[in-house]
Amino acid sequence: MQTRNSYKAGLAAELLSALWLTLKGYRILGWRFKTSVGEIDIIAKRGKVLAFVEVKSRPSLEEGFTAISPENASRVRRAAEWWMKSNPGIADKCDIRFDAVALANYSRIKHLPNAF
Repeated sequence: MQTRNSYKAGLAAELLSALWLTLKGYRILGWRFKTSVGEIDIIAKRGKVLAFVEVKSRPSLEEGFTAISPENASRVRRAAEWWMKSNPGIADKCDIRFDAVALANYSRIKHLPNAF
């Protein structure tokens, strides 16, 4: 049961983060992009910036950002390489960035560009 609740909480956090990024002027190109090498929570574009976004929901914003381990960041980077090879028309024209969004109790949210 806890796994199911965690899954639902993760979906809610990603949905809120996608909405937040949309309100900041980003266009969501992908959500929950999964490959054999990793997963990207959100793929978003604003202007010439293409952002691969990791979302973490924790009791505090600080805990959310520190929850992104080097291994987690590496998996996101590998999945991003996969996505960019599959979408060269978009990726070739953009500056690539790896961002993070942290949520604290679904009431506070912070977007950190170039997080890793």
